[in-house]
Amino acid sequence: MRKAPELFQKFSQKYPGIFAAYENLASECHKLGPLNERDRALVKLGIAAGSRTKGSVRSQVRKALDLGMHPDEIRHAILLSTTAIGFPGMMAVLAWAEDVLNSSSRADNA
Repeated sequence: MRKAPELFQKFSQKYPGIFAAYENLASECHKLGPLNERDRALVKLGIAAGSRTKGSVRSQVRKALDLGMHPDEIRHAILLSTTAIGFPGMMAVLAWAEDVLNSSSRADNA
């Protein structure tokens, strides 16, 4: 599992109650339905792409990699957003994802 970004770590230390509530909410949402972990990760990546939230996109890419998804699967999920969010939006999301994918690739080669 990858290390969480420093800002996230600091937030969880400064506000442990909020962090615990957030983690509990996420856990409960994951347990409610029939989707498996991989499908949930792809759905959440799509939602992050649609919301065009850089931090969320980067987080979901890291989580997808942690689940063993291949970078091309992640890219494909992002490319599918083109007709929903437009080409410029998809390109922004892809750039954010590539930041994570490229840093992951460098770490794997170290």
